[in-house]
Amino acid sequence: MVTFALPAFNLITFRYFGNISSLELRNHKERVLPFFFIALIYILVTGLFYYKLPISGNFIKLMIIVSTLVLVSAIVTVFYKISIHSLALWGGIGILLPLNKVVDNGALLWPTIGVIFSAGLVMSSRLLLNAHVPREILLGSLLGFALGFGGMIVLF
Repeated sequence: MVTFALPAFNLITFRYFGNISSLELRNHKERVLPFFFIALIYILVTGLFYYKLPISGNFIKLMIIVSTLVLVSAIVTVFYKISIHSLALWGGIGILLPLNKVVDNGALLWPTIGVIFSAGLVMSSRLLLNAHVPREILLGSLLGFALGFGGMIVLF
């Protein structure tokens, strides 16, 4: 609900009031304001989980990593357009790879392979749709992986 519905409502609201011309956010400048609002949503929800709900500390750490991914993507968007799809998927891969090391029975191997395969499909589709150029996809991938993997190493 929080990771899809609130950001989607955010985009629809910006479109309704004319702050963005399209929900696709193709224009680099139009991406900045919605991304910062989405980052604010993630940060507030992470704070809510931490301070108000009895949730596992490991889940909170994962939420901190995800919120960091969203916030950094918003900050980078001020200066350069990157593929947020690539950043998100490779952030997930960066989170899953260290988890594979600590899970004894290999339960995360196939989900990790699935996410890597999905990342390839999504990145290819972004290129085929002319939504991004290869550099934007590569930078999003590298940044997402670095933040996801680095967050796991630092927080866990």
